Amino acid sequence: MFFLPALHQPVEISIFGLQLARTMADVKIEPGWKQVLATEFDKPYFRQLTDFVRQEYRQYRIYPPARLIFNAFDSCPFDQVKVVIIGQDPYHGAGQAHGLCFSVQDGISLPPSLVNIFKELQADLGKPMPASGNLERWARQGVLLLNATLTVRAASPGSHQGKGWEEFTDAVIRVLNEQKEHLVFILWGAYAQRKGQIIDRQRHHVIESAHPSPFAAHRGFFGSRPFSRANEYLLSVGQKPINW
Repeated sequence: MFFLPALHQPVEISIFGLQLARTMADVKIEPGWKQVLATEFDKPYFRQLTDFVRQEYRQYRIYPPARLIFNAFDSCPFDQVKVVIIGQDPYHGAGQAHGLCFSVQDGISLPPSLVNIFKELQADLGKPMPASGNLERWARQGVLLLNATLTVRAASPGSHQGKGWEEFTDAVIRVLNEQKEHLVFILWGAYAQRKGQIIDRQRHHVIESAHPSPFAAHRGFFGSRPFSRANEYLLSVGQKPINW
């Protein structure tokens, strides 16, 4: 480990567990995911992505902290996935992002989209507004909270788009689509819906609506009842529902 005084942030040489040797065996990710994604880790695009992300962490403040880049996978093992929610970019403000889409760490103010998610949850299932925006409680029940891009430069939204993360997360969706049955995919907004075009609608259940952003929520997110609809489907295929 080395230390960057300008950032006051310790950064490991082996950024997110990808050692300098850059072989698949070095990737630190939940074992089930490591097995099903093994071929991705040795592809040229992923090695280029590794180099880019490593350099970004050395030069800039990047979110989430390096140890949490694969938090969505570590919090929701492959063999436990029941629901997939697709986001786009990690939050780019201090202390917010921790590797789960739409989620923020304990003690952090709720971003507007997450406020709207909780409003819809309250209208859908009568759940009170949570005190914390940390969605690890969902992940531990089998909800994969997957951003399309897993890192971002501080105060620079979209700064790590087009570097390889999208190809990697497309592979994640493809593996889930092909190797699983009866998953629920929740796709909020046009970006997630485009990314979900590869999903087999005969094999899985897809719930689509407008994005929960304040700019779009009134165009079909509010009233869409994604949480109860997801649970109804899970029950119909013999799965335990999510305690949202």
